[in-house]
Amino acid sequence: MTDCDRDCSSCGVKGCGERQEPDFKAYLNEKSSVKKVFGVVSGKGGVGKSLVTGLLACASAKAGLKTAVMDADITGPSIPTAFGLKEQLTSDGSGLIPAKTGLGIDVVSLNLLLEDQTDPVVWRGPMLGGVVKQFWSEVIWEDEDVMFIDMPPGTGDVALTIFQSLPLEGIVVVTSPQELVGLIVEKAVKMANLMRIPVIGLVENLSYIKCPDCGSIIRPFGESHIKKLALQYGIPHTAEMPIDPSLAKAVDAGRIEEIADNPLEQFAKEIL
Repeated sequence: MTDCDRDCSSCGVKGCGERQEPDFKAYLNEKSSVKKVFGVVSGKGGVGKSLVTGLLACASAKAGLKTAVMDADITGPSIPTAFGLKEQLTSDGSGLIPAKTGLGIDVVSLNLLLEDQTDPVVWRGPMLGGVVKQFWSEVIWEDEDVMFIDMPPGTGDVALTIFQSLPLEGIVVVTSPQELVGLIVEKAVKMANLMRIPVIGLVENLSYIKCPDCGSIIRPFGESHIKKLALQYGIPHTAEMPIDPSLAKAVDAGRIEEIADNPLEQFAKEIL
């Protein structure tokens, strides 16, 4: 009941007080330990969510934290490509062993379970959500200080499964400068609030171009709205990312860990 005040003594609905909330929680493998979990979300696709996830993981690992990435974008996994991972995952009999990047970041993605990484995943929502829960429960996440979850865009089944089943410390919303994005951010924030998950950061990708000659900042999409959005929704941390072809080139080549000037390094320190 949407108007339930939890005072069963005054409730006239028969059997209401005996009802129990369903347990959606997913439980870790007995060999796993994960201290903090952050979701990286976006209201729409193509705004750089996976790039942000990868850069946050790199900043965390370089800061000396044992770091993991769960690629929960089941139908559009791109984390393995960003980190140059191609080998299939293996098992020790008690659980899946994550792939390990050059910086020691543990990564699990459905693409690392497919024989051909170009094979499409044509599954319905409940199956997608089930895979995410399996990634949490059937993978050996060993002594992880922090995990970043690259979530699919929007507010569908997989996002709902993660919000209900995994112990999220908070979420980071990735956006772009267009006016329409304010509405999309609002949807993501409202869903997080409904699930009682704090929104701890807002990242605006494609925010500006830095002139290589004079160093001046050019904003091709107009002035940034990120500070206004953060103030409006009470989001404590923000970051702006440039339009930088070298970032895209590094990710496409599987060398995200080699990016020297990480635009999210300070942002990562703040949220962690």
